[in-house]
Amino acid sequence: MFGVNVSTSAAPGADPVAAAQVAEVLGFDFVSSSDHPAGGSPTYEVWTMLSWIAASTSRIKVATRVLGVPYRPPAMVAKMAETLDRLSDGRLILGLGGGYSDDEFRAFGLGVPTPGEKITGLQEAIRITRGLWEAPKLTFAGRRYRTEDAEMEPKPAHRIPIWLGAFGPRALGVTGRLADGWIPSLGFAPPEQIPAMRSRIDAAARAAGRDPDEITCAYNVEVSIGGDPRPTVVAGSPDAVAEQLRGFVELGFTAFNFMPVGRDAAEQLHRLAHEVLPAVRA
Repeated sequence: MFGVNVSTSAAPGADPVAAAQVAEVLGFDFVSSSDHPAGGSPTYEVWTMLSWIAASTSRIKVATRVLGVPYRPPAMVAKMAETLDRLSDGRLILGLGGGYSDDEFRAFGLGVPTPGEKITGLQEAIRITRGLWEAPKLTFAGRRYRTEDAEMEPKPAHRIPIWLGAFGPRALGVTGRLADGWIPSLGFAPPEQIPAMRSRIDAAARAAGRDPDEITCAYNVEVSIGGDPRPTVVAGSPDAVAEQLRGFVELGFTAFNFMPVGRDAAEQLHRLAHEVLPAVRA
Protein backbone atom coordinates (compact mmCIF):
# COMPACT_ATOMS: atom_id res chain seq x y z
CA MET A 1 0.00 0.00 0.00
CA PHE A 2 1.16 3.50 -0.78
CA GLY A 3 -0.20 6.54 0.99
CA VAL A 4 0.54 10.23 1.04
CA ASN A 5 0.30 12.97 3.61
CA VAL A 6 -2.34 15.65 3.26
CA SER A 7 -1.42 18.73 5.24
CA THR A 8 -3.90 20.04 7.81
CA SER A 9 -2.86 23.60 6.99
CA ALA A 10 -5.74 26.05 6.77
CA ALA A 11 -3.53 28.86 5.46
CA PRO A 12 -4.75 30.83 2.42
CA GLY A 13 -4.49 28.69 -0.69
CA ALA A 14 -4.44 25.35 1.16
CA ASP A 15 -6.85 22.84 -0.39
CA PRO A 16 -6.77 19.43 1.33
CA VAL A 17 -9.64 18.08 -0.76
CA ALA A 18 -7.87 18.90 -4.02
CA ALA A 19 -4.67 17.29 -2.71
CA ALA A 20 -6.55 14.09 -1.84
CA GLN A 21 -8.30 14.03 -5.19
CA VAL A 22 -4.94 14.28 -6.98
CA ALA A 23 -3.61 11.40 -4.86
CA GLU A 24 -6.64 9.33 -5.80
CA VAL A 25 -6.20 10.02 -9.51
CA LEU A 26 -2.51 9.11 -9.28
CA GLY A 27 -3.38 5.72 -7.82
CA PHE A 28 -2.32 6.08 -4.20
CA ASP A 29 -4.11 3.77 -1.78
CA PHE A 30 -4.68 6.16 1.12
CA VAL A 31 -4.19 9.69 2.35
CA SER A 32 -3.27 10.45 5.94
CA SER A 33 -3.06 13.48 8.21
CA SER A 34 -1.60 14.25 11.61
CA ASP A 35 -3.44 15.33 14.76
CA HIS A 36 -2.14 18.58 16.25
CA PRO A 37 -5.10 20.84 17.09
CA ALA A 38 -3.19 23.45 19.10
CA GLY A 39 -0.70 25.96 17.74
CA GLY A 40 -0.29 29.40 16.26
CA SER A 41 -0.39 28.32 12.59
CA PRO A 42 -3.87 27.98 11.04
CA THR A 43 -4.86 24.32 10.79
CA TYR A 44 -7.93 22.14 10.34
CA GLU A 45 -9.07 19.61 12.94
CA VAL A 46 -8.02 16.29 11.44
CA TRP A 47 -11.21 14.25 11.89
CA THR A 48 -13.44 16.93 10.39
CA MET A 49 -11.02 17.46 7.51
CA LEU A 50 -10.75 13.74 6.69
CA SER A 51 -14.54 13.45 6.75
CA TRP A 52 -14.73 16.25 4.19
CA ILE A 53 -12.07 14.52 2.09
CA ALA A 54 -13.90 11.17 2.25
CA ALA A 55 -17.08 12.85 1.04
CA SER A 56 -15.19 14.34 -1.90
CA THR A 57 -13.43 11.16 -3.07
CA SER A 58 -14.66 7.73 -4.07
CA ARG A 59 -11.90 5.13 -3.70
CA ILE A 60 -8.95 6.29 -1.66
CA LYS A 61 -8.78 5.39 2.02
CA VAL A 62 -8.42 8.02 4.75
CA ALA A 63 -6.12 7.51 7.74
CA THR A 64 -5.45 9.36 10.96
CA ARG A 65 -1.68 9.49 11.46
CA VAL A 66 -2.26 9.32 14.39
CA LEU A 67 -5.06 10.48 16.69
CA GLY A 68 -3.72 11.47 20.09
CA VAL A 69 -5.82 9.34 22.45
CA PRO A 70 -5.91 11.93 25.28
CA TYR A 71 -7.70 14.47 23.06
CA ARG A 72 -10.96 12.52 22.75
CA PRO A 73 -12.82 9.96 24.90
CA PRO A 74 -12.15 6.53 23.35
CA ALA A 75 -15.81 5.52 23.37
CA MET A 76 -16.68 8.59 21.33
CA VAL A 77 -13.84 7.85 18.91
CA ALA A 78 -15.28 4.36 18.45
CA LYS A 79 -18.61 5.89 17.47
CA MET A 80 -17.01 8.50 15.24
CA ALA A 81 -14.92 5.87 13.50
CA GLU A 82 -17.85 3.57 12.79
CA THR A 83 -19.80 6.47 11.32
CA LEU A 84 -17.01 7.71 9.08
CA ASP A 85 -16.16 4.19 7.94
CA ARG A 86 -19.80 3.44 7.12
CA LEU A 87 -20.42 6.71 5.29
CA SER A 88 -17.18 6.30 3.29
CA ASP A 89 -18.02 2.71 2.32
CA GLY A 90 -15.29 1.14 4.44
CA ARG A 91 -12.39 3.49 3.73
CA LEU A 92 -11.15 4.39 7.23
CA ILE A 93 -7.80 3.44 8.77
CA LEU A 94 -7.91 4.44 12.43
CA GLY A 95 -4.42 5.45 13.50
CA LEU A 96 -3.93 5.95 17.24
CA GLY A 97 -1.08 7.13 19.42
CA GLY A 98 -0.43 7.88 23.05
CA GLY A 99 -0.08 11.59 22.39
CA TYR A 100 3.11 13.41 21.45
CA SER A 101 2.90 17.05 22.55
CA ASP A 102 2.51 17.77 26.26
CA ASP A 103 2.33 21.47 25.39
CA GLU A 104 -0.84 20.83 23.38
CA PHE A 105 -2.49 18.96 26.25
CA ARG A 106 -1.55 21.76 28.63
CA ALA A 107 -2.78 24.45 26.23
CA PHE A 108 -6.21 22.85 25.85
CA GLY A 109 -6.61 22.12 29.56
CA LEU A 110 -6.57 18.34 29.13
CA GLY A 111 -3.99 17.50 31.76
CA VAL A 112 -0.59 16.08 30.94
CA PRO A 113 -0.38 12.29 31.29
CA THR A 114 2.93 10.67 32.14
CA PRO A 115 4.60 8.51 29.47
CA GLY A 116 3.34 5.41 31.28
CA GLU A 117 -0.19 6.80 31.48
CA LYS A 118 -0.13 7.52 27.74
CA ILE A 119 0.59 3.88 26.92
CA THR A 120 -1.95 2.65 29.46
CA GLY A 121 -4.51 4.96 27.89
CA LEU A 122 -3.62 3.78 24.39
CA GLN A 123 -4.09 0.15 25.36
CA GLU A 124 -7.40 0.87 27.11
CA ALA A 125 -8.61 2.92 24.14
CA ILE A 126 -8.10 -0.02 21.78
CA ARG A 127 -9.92 -2.41 24.13
CA ILE A 128 -12.84 0.00 24.50
CA THR A 129 -13.02 0.67 20.77
CA ARG A 130 -12.95 -2.99 19.78
CA GLY A 131 -15.34 -3.85 22.60
CA LEU A 132 -17.93 -1.32 21.46
CA TRP A 133 -17.55 -2.49 17.87
CA GLU A 134 -18.07 -6.15 18.79
CA ALA A 135 -19.96 -6.62 22.07
CA PRO A 136 -23.70 -6.04 22.61
CA LYS A 137 -22.83 -4.07 25.75
CA LEU A 138 -19.48 -3.08 27.20
CA THR A 139 -18.50 -2.45 30.77
CA PHE A 140 -14.83 -1.61 31.08
CA ALA A 141 -13.06 -0.29 34.16
CA GLY A 142 -9.55 0.84 33.31
CA ARG A 143 -7.02 3.06 34.99
CA ARG A 144 -7.57 5.88 32.48
CA TYR A 145 -10.94 5.19 30.82
CA ARG A 146 -14.16 3.37 31.59
CA THR A 147 -17.55 2.48 30.17
CA GLU A 148 -20.67 1.15 31.89
CA ASP A 149 -23.22 -0.99 30.04
CA ALA A 150 -22.31 0.94 26.89
CA GLU A 151 -24.28 0.07 23.78
CA MET A 152 -23.25 1.17 20.31
CA GLU A 153 -25.20 0.49 17.14
CA PRO A 154 -24.68 -0.11 14.35
CA LYS A 155 -21.62 -2.26 14.59
CA PRO A 156 -18.95 -1.87 11.87
CA ALA A 157 -19.71 -3.77 8.70
CA HIS A 158 -16.12 -5.06 8.65
CA ARG A 159 -12.99 -4.96 10.81
CA ILE A 160 -11.79 -1.37 10.82
CA PRO A 161 -7.99 -1.49 10.93
CA ILE A 162 -6.28 0.16 13.90
CA TRP A 163 -2.68 1.24 13.27
CA LEU A 164 -0.42 2.48 16.04
CA GLY A 165 2.34 5.07 15.89
CA ALA A 166 4.45 3.30 18.53
CA PHE A 167 8.14 3.44 19.40
CA GLY A 168 8.92 2.50 23.01
CA PRO A 169 9.19 -1.10 24.26
CA ARG A 170 5.86 -1.10 26.07
CA ALA A 171 4.01 0.54 23.17
CA LEU A 172 5.53 -1.97 20.74
CA GLY A 173 4.18 -4.74 22.94
CA VAL A 174 0.69 -3.20 22.75
CA THR A 175 1.07 -3.09 18.97
CA GLY A 176 1.84 -6.78 18.79
CA ARG A 177 -0.99 -7.77 21.11
CA LEU A 178 -3.79 -5.54 19.87
CA ALA A 179 -3.12 -3.58 16.67
CA ASP A 180 -3.70 -4.31 13.00
CA GLY A 181 -0.83 -2.11 11.87
CA TRP A 182 2.33 -0.29 12.93
CA ILE A 183 3.25 3.07 11.40
CA PRO A 184 6.55 4.39 12.76
CA SER A 185 8.26 7.46 11.32
CA LEU A 186 11.73 7.31 9.82
CA GLY A 187 12.84 10.20 12.02
CA PHE A 188 11.95 8.33 15.23
CA ALA A 189 12.66 4.78 14.06
CA PRO A 190 15.70 4.70 11.73
CA PRO A 191 16.31 1.56 9.68
CA GLU A 192 19.01 0.17 11.94
CA GLN A 193 16.55 0.09 14.86
CA ILE A 194 13.71 -1.57 12.94
CA PRO A 195 14.73 -5.25 13.35
CA ALA A 196 14.79 -5.01 17.17
CA MET A 197 11.49 -3.11 17.21
CA ARG A 198 9.88 -5.61 14.86
CA SER A 199 11.17 -8.46 17.01
CA ARG A 200 9.41 -7.00 20.05
CA ILE A 201 6.15 -6.60 18.12
CA ASP A 202 6.36 -10.13 16.72
CA ALA A 203 7.10 -11.66 20.12
CA ALA A 204 4.12 -9.89 21.69
CA ALA A 205 1.89 -11.01 18.83
CA ARG A 206 2.92 -14.65 19.19
CA ALA A 207 2.45 -14.52 22.96
CA ALA A 208 -1.10 -13.29 22.34
CA GLY A 209 -1.77 -16.13 19.90
CA ARG A 210 -1.60 -13.88 16.85
CA ASP A 211 0.20 -14.24 13.53
CA PRO A 212 2.73 -11.37 13.27
CA ASP A 213 2.37 -11.40 9.48
CA GLU A 214 -1.19 -10.13 9.89
CA ILE A 215 0.13 -6.82 11.27
CA THR A 216 0.65 -4.27 8.50
CA CYS A 217 3.99 -2.49 8.81
CA ALA A 218 3.86 0.98 7.23
CA TYR A 219 6.84 3.35 7.18
CA ASN A 220 6.12 7.08 7.43
CA VAL A 221 8.88 8.74 5.40
CA GLU A 222 9.74 12.17 4.09
CA VAL A 223 10.80 11.99 0.46
CA SER A 224 12.52 14.40 -1.90
CA ILE A 225 13.05 13.27 -5.49
CA GLY A 226 16.02 15.12 -6.87
CA GLY A 227 16.94 16.44 -3.44
CA ASP A 228 20.08 15.90 -1.42
CA PRO A 229 20.11 12.88 0.93
CA ARG A 230 19.60 13.59 4.64
CA PRO A 231 19.37 11.18 7.58
CA THR A 232 15.60 11.56 7.97
CA VAL A 233 14.69 12.13 4.31
CA VAL A 234 14.65 9.59 1.47
CA ALA A 235 16.16 11.63 -1.34
CA GLY A 236 18.05 11.48 -4.61
CA SER A 237 17.27 10.42 -8.17
CA PRO A 238 14.12 8.37 -8.82
CA ASP A 239 16.25 5.22 -9.03
CA ALA A 240 18.02 6.06 -5.77
CA VAL A 241 14.72 6.70 -3.99
CA ALA A 242 13.29 3.44 -5.31
CA GLU A 243 16.38 1.57 -4.14
CA GLN A 244 16.05 2.99 -0.62
CA LEU A 245 12.38 2.03 -0.51
CA ARG A 246 13.20 -1.49 -1.66
CA GLY A 247 15.60 -1.69 1.27
CA PHE A 248 12.74 -0.81 3.61
CA VAL A 249 10.64 -3.57 2.02
CA GLU A 250 13.42 -6.00 2.89
CA LEU A 251 13.08 -4.84 6.51
CA GLY A 252 9.46 -6.01 6.43
CA PHE A 253 7.53 -2.89 5.47
CA THR A 254 4.57 -3.60 3.23
CA ALA A 255 3.15 -0.07 3.17
CA PHE A 256 4.51 3.46 2.99
CA ASN A 257 3.14 6.87 3.84
CA PHE A 258 5.00 9.56 1.92
CA MET A 259 5.50 13.14 3.02
CA PRO A 260 6.91 15.03 0.01
CA VAL A 261 9.29 17.82 0.99
CA GLY A 262 10.45 20.71 -1.14
CA ARG A 263 8.94 23.71 -2.78
CA ASP A 264 6.66 21.83 -5.18
CA ALA A 265 4.88 19.02 -3.35
CA ALA A 266 2.55 18.41 -6.31
CA GLU A 267 5.49 17.74 -8.63
CA GLN A 268 7.01 15.41 -6.04
CA LEU A 269 3.76 13.48 -5.85
CA HIS A 270 3.56 13.04 -9.63
CA ARG A 271 7.18 11.92 -9.83
CA LEU A 272 6.61 9.44 -7.01
CA ALA A 273 3.64 7.95 -8.80
CA HIS A 274 5.22 7.77 -12.26
CA GLU A 275 8.99 7.42 -11.71
CA VAL A 276 9.44 5.66 -8.37
CA LEU A 277 6.53 3.49 -7.30
CA PRO A 278 6.37 1.30 -10.44
CA ALA A 279 9.93 0.14 -9.69
CA VAL A 280 9.08 -0.52 -6.04
CA ARG A 281 5.98 -2.49 -6.99
CA ALA A 282 8.01 -4.56 -9.43
